Amino acid sequence: MENNVIILAGGQGKRMKTNMPKALCNVIGEPMLEWVLTACENAELDDICVVKGYEGQQIEDYLAARKSKAKICTVMQEERLGTGHAVMQAADFLKAHAEGNTLILYGDAPFIDAETIKGALELHTEKDCGVTVVTSRVENPTGYGRIIRTENGISGIVEHKDCTPMQLAITEINSGCYWFKTADLLEVLFDIKPENAQGEYYLTDCIELLIAKGKKADAFISANPHVALGANDRRGLLALNDIARYEIIGKWLDEGIEFCCTDGVSIGNNVTIGHGTKIHSEVILRGNTTIGENCNIGNNCIIENTTVGNGVNLNNVQAYESVIEDDVKIGPYVQLRPNSHIKKGAKIGDFVEIKNSTIGEYTAVAHLTYIGDSDVGSNVNFGCGVVTVNYNGDKKFRTVIEDNAFIGCNTNLVAPVRVGKGAYTAAGSTITTDIPDNALAIERGRETIKEGYAEKKLKARTEKFEAIHGKSEEK
Repeated sequence: MENNVIILAGGQGKRMKTNMPKALCNVIGEPMLEWVLTACENAELDDICVVKGYEGQQIEDYLAARKSKAKICTVMQEERLGTGHAVMQAADFLKAHAEGNTLILYGDAPFIDAETIKGALELHTEKDCGVTVVTSRVENPTGYGRIIRTENGISGIVEHKDCTPMQLAITEINSGCYWFKTADLLEVLFDIKPENAQGEYYLTDCIELLIAKGKKADAFISANPHVALGANDRRGLLALNDIARYEIIGKWLDEGIEFCCTDGVSIGNNVTIGHGTKIHSEVILRGNTTIGENCNIGNNCIIENTTVGNGVNLNNVQAYESVIEDDVKIGPYVQLRPNSHIKKGAKIGDFVEIKNSTIGEYTAVAHLTYIGDSDVGSNVNFGCGVVTVNYNGDKKFRTVIEDNAFIGCNTNLVAPVRVGKGAYTAAGSTITTDIPDNALAIERGRETIKEGYAEKKLKARTEKFEAIHGKSEEK
């Protein structure tokens, strides 16, 4: 039996005042749609249809760039005429999976989780339901549809504005997530009518139609108190971010991760952190980032889609799509641009930028250095102010520095160039040709002094200075 998913992501979200689909608005650095997709994949659902609408090409572009575990297709909802209408656009998808069950989710309700999805499906199949509603119990259910329970399941959902005083006291609410037996859903989907003030097709009407046909309907109460939450404006989106931030930090506290201070700390939903690691203030970990054990992630670090090994010490580091192996020390004020690989035991000092390069084991890049498009061996030492000159204005070239080389201060290595094993560059050299193993390379232009040149060249500047400060005592 095939189980599949339809995610409704066609909303514009006018009150967000953005030119992107509402489902692509971010919670902790990830689109709300990504949270929903991740939950589905974690629940081992591998066939997903996303219903797009406003700025649908942006949804397409996002999914195309995403490394998805599941098979994902899209359909277009040209007119936004309600949730039922959105599901109608996926009719061909439903028909192709008619023998299974279909989960319907909202792309802008990010806190659905794999445990809830699995638990609701288990109840749905055990009781042979035509539909199972995912519900939540909340202290203040204002604005939400109430679940009307019976001895054998549920008899329907009543919208808040239609509730009687007794129904208003019900705290079990509709999350907007449903498991349908796919064949049953197809049987009633095109029977729903837009007989409401909004002139829209409501998916909830399918539940009443299924019950009227004698199909069983039930509700699964999620243990997740936030499963129903969404956002309609920027204030609501900020509230989702705050909830997510504290929930994720709380999860890692329960796992034994030490937080020195949570001010400015933001950890993405897909981040993993090893035992014994310490997180300081203003740290942002996002994307598919993995932090190893016994690391020290110091103040103001931003780590995105990066793998960090064990025993790593980072201080004021920005790292993107890179790999940092065990026992590396980096910072402060270092940027690792995409495709950087820092090998075991290396040390990267202050004001260093590394891009698309490999830094070998136990190599030291002390400070004020740029390494781009380079392959650096083990136990190499970089003096202050070294630059690998990788770009000639038209094309980029690589630099190779082999093991045990010593790169003197203010050396420019003009790629393509190779520095051999154990080779040495003298401070201030501009290297344009390969250096053999164990050789010394010196390239310094002859110093020329022209008496009186600066006095003429800087005359206007000198006069301006004297006008402000007065002539010197010597004059």
